[in-house]
Amino acid sequence: MKNLLLPTLIALSFPAAAAQPDVLPVKQISLELARDIAMGAVEACRGQGYNVSAVVLDRAGNVQAALRDTLAARHTLEIAERKAGMSIMSGIDSGEFRAARGDIRPELNHIDGLIVMEGGLPIRAAGSLIGAVGVSGAPGGDKDAACAAAALQKVEERLEFAS
Repeated sequence: MKNLLLPTLIALSFPAAAAQPDVLPVKQISLELARDIAMGAVEACRGQGYNVSAVVLDRAGNVQAALRDTLAARHTLEIAERKAGMSIMSGIDSGEFRAARGDIRPELNHIDGLIVMEGGLPIRAAGSLIGAVGVSGAPGGDKDAACAAAALQKVEERLEFAS
């Protein structure tokens, strides 16, 4: 009797697990939106005289769009990607994460795809995290972040009304 009761108790303890669907609908950033965000960030920085790279990652951390302005240093692409990776991992602005978690910053900087620096912002559509944009090359992460924010502001309506 005891052996029959245990599986029943375990099954009753996890009712939510049984109710989960086998297939999940997922919001995904399109190539066109990713391209527009990356170009918007490059143009925002270019307008201030900065040559930068901008990388947009999808929700899984895969590169969806990457642009390097003509005179931006080649390493700015990798740094921009890693900044966006930090925003995907944390779900918040990479600068906010840096300020809040200085205790683990050195360890995270050694993980492929992540760097704890200002300049990465999450991309949300209708409340869902669909990606992140990272910018690198301006003289300071705050300026990188401002260019990323300007790009997101340009597409704000598209993100807000995404279905």
